[in-house]
Amino acid sequence: MTRTDPSDLPDLPDLSDLSEVEKITRTCLYEGYLLWPYRRSALKNAKRWTFGGVFPAVCADALGEPATMTTRVLHEGPAEDLTVRVRFLQVVDRTVTQYGRPVDALTVGGERYVSWQEVTEREVVLTGAAGRAAVDLPEGTDTEELPGGDACLVREWQRLTGTLEVTAEPVADGVCRLTVRISNSTPCPVPDHGTRHTREEAASYAFVSTHTVLHSDRGRFVSLLDPPASLRDHAAACRNEGTWPVLVGTDQGDGRARTVLSSPVTLYDFPRVAPESPGDLFDGTEIDQLLVLSVLSLTEEERAEARASDPRAREILDRCAGLGTDDLMALHGTIREFNAAPREGK
Repeated sequence: MTRTDPSDLPDLPDLSDLSEVEKITRTCLYEGYLLWPYRRSALKNAKRWTFGGVFPAVCADALGEPATMTTRVLHEGPAEDLTVRVRFLQVVDRTVTQYGRPVDALTVGGERYVSWQEVTEREVVLTGAAGRAAVDLPEGTDTEELPGGDACLVREWQRLTGTLEVTAEPVADGVCRLTVRISNSTPCPVPDHGTRHTREEAASYAFVSTHTVLHSDRGRFVSLLDPPASLRDHAAACRNEGTWPVLVGTDQGDGRARTVLSSPVTLYDFPRVAPESPGDLFDGTEIDQLLVLSVLSLTEEERAEARASDPRAREILDRCAGLGTDDLMALHGTIREFNAAPREGK
């Protein structure tokens, strides 16, 4: 089953309404989507789509990019109720047009619009311990009329095809190794060797920021970071390609969980989004406090460009502008727990 809704870009939801698992999952999905300083003209972090790309097989080698992503994890107990969800972003080309002709940028009603790229979310779902599902997302176009009727935003996306396959291999009594493999078979132009911006052009045919969520109500997944001694060799044999699986959910202290998040971002087991975080800034390599203060220090011209560059950049600007003194102080640092210092001589 594939879930798609290409008619419009989804709004970024309020993370407070999501479960802890969904919070960290969405954080990984959009990590690197926009990087500081969130503007199209910026030279810093100009290269996009750097996390979790699965490119078409016909051009992956020429680009030095993978055409598949493979997750391998250990699972104890019944796996018949296994649910595998592969999520990724699809690049959407956004073009500003005036009188039917494309333009680089345009100001309408005091609001600036620029031609650039956005994304829409995709999800492929497969149930059962073994199975195969086809990915086939049709190409499409959506037109948004701007105030005045003389200009439009035209969004276009390419057809994407591929395969999601899940297999199970017994490795010990009551334990199996689950393998989830996503591959991209999308037809796309093969880039000429040495041509500039070929990767950026091929990104329109790629699965971007690909990650996998595995869940089982009846069974449990075993930590690959800290497996029990009896399964250590089997855990070491779980070769993951382009992704890093960790346990997510509630930590029961036994190194097991009912849900695994496998993402291109290296995490520890049972990761959490810090409650002090005011929202997603898409740039986990930076410190929230520094990013927020940097956003607040942008000039009016820089803010206008960021707002025009991407709807999620606009959301970041509005959120940062609405932070109060207490919100900013909470970003300065938080002590989670105290450990008593040993007494001298003991």
